[in-house]
Amino acid sequence: MYLGDQFPNFTAITTDGKINFHEWIGESWAVLFSHPSDFTPVCTTELARVLKLLPEFAKRNVKVIGLSCDSVASHEAWCKDIKFYAGCSDDDKFPYPIIEDKDRSLAMKLGMIDKDELDSHGMPLSARAVFIIDANKKFRLSLLYPATTGRNFDEILRVIDSLQLTENNKVATPADWKVGDDCMVLPVVPQDKVAEMFPQGVTVVKLPSEKEYLRKTPCPNKSSF
Repeated sequence: MYLGDQFPNFTAITTDGKINFHEWIGESWAVLFSHPSDFTPVCTTELARVLKLLPEFAKRNVKVIGLSCDSVASHEAWCKDIKFYAGCSDDDKFPYPIIEDKDRSLAMKLGMIDKDELDSHGMPLSARAVFIIDANKKFRLSLLYPATTGRNFDEILRVIDSLQLTENNKVATPADWKVGDDCMVLPVVPQDKVAEMFPQGVTVVKLPSEKEYLRKTPCPNKSSF
């Protein structure tokens, strides 16, 4: 599977019942993120962080869904710990689904397996994979962490901002970019079109090579994402 491909569709049992993944996404973007196991410390902190960040994902029209190599019954019991750690009421319904993948079939299909991390039966656990899928069901970005390293979900929001911005504007985002920072004009934009396409202005960075390829422009308005 390559970036830009149609993301594979699948059916799965989740804490919200059986889903067809593409139908579940609907007209939203989606983040699918996997976990090695229920009732583990790093995973608990991650799902709790996502729970607290749900309003930020919603602002970006993004649905989130988790996956762990345990049963729905186990997930449902684990959700109580996640809500407690996030400071949420136990009476509240857990607000996003977690996929059951006891036989690792989906983790294997999507390349989520961490061969260095095994459960008590010697079965490989799923790594900390992140897949971002757009509303056209296109595979836009992946991150793959080992089981021992927790993810930075602020970074995941940042890359979603970049993907949504650059989808509609002829810009790229430089290192450490965040919303409001200058962007880079794409190399494919000819110099004679720059003034027309970027009325807000473009600054060319002077380089030793004397090549004028580092062209900065103010970040387009967030409403254009």
